[in-house]
Order: sequence, then C-alpha cells, then structure tokens
Amino acid sequence: MGLATKLKERSPAIRVILMPRDTNEVGTIFGGVIMSLVDQAGAVEARKATDSRVVTVCVRELMFKKPVRVGDIVSLYTTTKKIGTTSVTVKVEVEVQRRHNSAITEAVTEAELVFVAVNDKMEPTAIQR
Repeated sequence: MGLATKLKERSPAIRVILMPRDTNEVGTIFGGVIMSLVDQAGAVEARKATDSRVVTVCVRELMFKKPVRVGDIVSLYTTTKKIGTTSVTVKVEVEVQRRHNSAITEAVTEAELVFVAVNDKMEPTAIQR
C-alpha cells in the first residue's frame, strides 16, 4: 500500500504538532527533534515492561524516510519486540498527518531501540514482570 495509508485506529505513545522553533535551515524539522521524540516514545513502551527506571543503551537503526514539516501532527507508535533479563527492545514507527490533508498518514521515520532497567545506582537490574 506504500507509505501513504489511511488513518489507522491505534493509540500512539506520543502525539505532537511540531512548530517553527523545531526547524532546520531548509525548513524541515531537525532530525534531532525527531530522534528525541523516538527515544521518549520508546521509553514509554519500555516502562510497560518494568517499574524500574529505564535508560537507552542502543539505537540499532534510525531511518528517516520523508521530511517532517511545521504543522504536521506527528504520531509515534511503539511495539515491544523483546524482553530480556534487564533489557527491553522496542520498535518505534513515526507517522505524520500533513497539515494540508489530515486524512492520510505518511510513514516518515522508524527505529529500533534497546533500553536497560536500572536501579538507584544506575546499575542494570532485573526486569520484574
């Protein structure tokens, strides 16, 4: 069905509208802004697996497919891929609803991240399920 799909009925981990302060010199949203949102959405998903704090230890792949523009509604959807002894692997898919046509979503970014549960001393701790 390609990158453009009909609006899906699922709940995002995070949904935001990006503003002019988030743009780079070519007028699209900074990749770092998107990366930060991906990390936050991944952490929201990882926290479903544990009550412990989680920290990002690895971004296995982060792929930018299409630009994000000012006024786009950005939705970040997450899926737990694997729960280990101390780690949680999460896939994050980023879609936008364009300001000029909110009935269609476009996949713009995706990533896979690994989070580790840590104790108060920032040491890895077992995930309690």
